Amino acid sequence: MFGLFARSPECHILEIEMKDATTLSRIHGEAFARQWGDGEFASLISQASVFGYIACPEGWARDRAAGFVLCREAAGEAEILSIAVSSRSRRAGLGWRLMRNAIQEAVRRGAEEVFLEVDETNVAAVALYKRLDFVKVGERRGYYANGDAGRTTALVMRRDLR
Repeated sequence: MFGLFARSPECHILEIEMKDATTLSRIHGEAFARQWGDGEFASLISQASVFGYIACPEGWARDRAAGFVLCREAAGEAEILSIAVSSRSRRAGLGWRLMRNAIQEAVRRGAEEVFLEVDETNVAAVALYKRLDFVKVGERRGYYANGDAGRTTALVMRRDLR
């Protein structure tokens, strides 16, 4: 049900604010083995070089946001620090919308390229990044700890913004 709703214009993409730190931590915890705490998010959000967006369905409180992307831009390079969509809202186009907004803001801030790291086993995320014209430029073997699955490789991906 929510997935169809999320593709409609009623799901707003809003700039991240300090008050969103706890919400970001909750969503991050649903998506990753090691959850970042709200203090970690607050520390990042407080930095002038960090920006991001939340996906918030119309009529829902901000603290019920369905996803987020958090980025940093410095010296002409942008980095996707984290992106996550809550389990109930996946496969609804939110990751695409969040990434498009992040890329547009990176360009606005003067970035000429954007980087990210993604677990090679996260097939849906890798496919999304490829559709957004990211290309693999490196690997970090054993980078992610995935519980019983052991350690997996991080793909380093890049997109030219020029």
